[in-house]
Amino acid sequence: MTLAPPPANPAQAPPPRRPGSIRRTSAILMHWPDGPGTTLHLDGSARDLVTAGPGRSMTIAEGSISVTVGPEREIETLAVSPDRPWTSELVGARGGGRLRQAIEAAASEERLAGTPLYLLLDDVPSATLIAAFAYTRWRDSWRALTETTAEAAPDSAPITARRLALRRMEGICAGFRPGSSALGPEGLLKLDLHHNVAAVPPLADPADPEGWHALAPHPPLAMRRARRIDVWPNGNEIAVDAMFRDSSWEPDGTEVAVHEYRIEANADAGTGTLTSVTAEPRVLPYPECPAAAPNAARMAGRRLRRLRSEVLEELRGTDCCTHLNDALRALAEVPVMLEALRRSTTGEP
Repeated sequence: MTLAPPPANPAQAPPPRRPGSIRRTSAILMHWPDGPGTTLHLDGSARDLVTAGPGRSMTIAEGSISVTVGPEREIETLAVSPDRPWTSELVGARGGGRLRQAIEAAASEERLAGTPLYLLLDDVPSATLIAAFAYTRWRDSWRALTETTAEAAPDSAPITARRLALRRMEGICAGFRPGSSALGPEGLLKLDLHHNVAAVPPLADPADPEGWHALAPHPPLAMRRARRIDVWPNGNEIAVDAMFRDSSWEPDGTEVAVHEYRIEANADAGTGTLTSVTAEPRVLPYPECPAAAPNAARMAGRRLRRLRSEVLEELRGTDCCTHLNDALRALAEVPVMLEALRRSTTGEP
């Protein structure tokens, strides 16, 4: 079967902000201040911005995180803003599904409140996994960390042939379905894998710099996960326009995306039940990846507030894309955002 090339059509700018809307933006920068293969740092920030009308907007919520991650993807240090007492409970937790369980247990009040801080926390497990993509854009660094044979690679090395080549990927998502062009013998990831990427413009629209919160400068070798979620009332429905992007930088400074989706959704305003969901792949690494996008429609009929768990229950294995799942799960706080919009426009506390 011949597949179409993977998409390479990133958004050139966010859509104009609508009067009477709320926009949540977030970004997590993944980098290694002490050099390739050293401790991974995650620095994240997020903001909720209400746009009442032309020239009338205000920030109503913000959050930030600073995390250091060890070689086993375990949290070594964690600081958050606003300050919270539970951060020490997450130190030592390891990236992956168990980390999300630990975050839920420690920060359940944050999830219930639907804060920007919780969005950042929930992205930490995925960020610890995808950060290594940055090395693929810097081939010398990549080779230095992967040229060791699988037998000789030390367990402490964060990015090695052993960790990549010995992980069976087959069947975990649409991109790694059996026979995928990304996989070698026995369903193992190809080390010399070519990823489809596309050069991307800045996240903020130069004509509307306030449309994104301020982003910290990035070092040359780094990766960034960014989100935008626009929400507004539309008659008896809630309308949503969202974007998700994972990007890195080339040695010449060009920013390239490896994952990007646009999500459009509508939900019943009274019940918070999704009535429609569409996912548009804008940039994905392999020809097999876009096959997951139509499955986003299966989330229609689900309550928005339950998406963080129900997306993972409904979209599994080769029906899913890990990054599409992440984009859909982040819509769980849409009802909270809409209520915050209502209170800000009515003046209620």
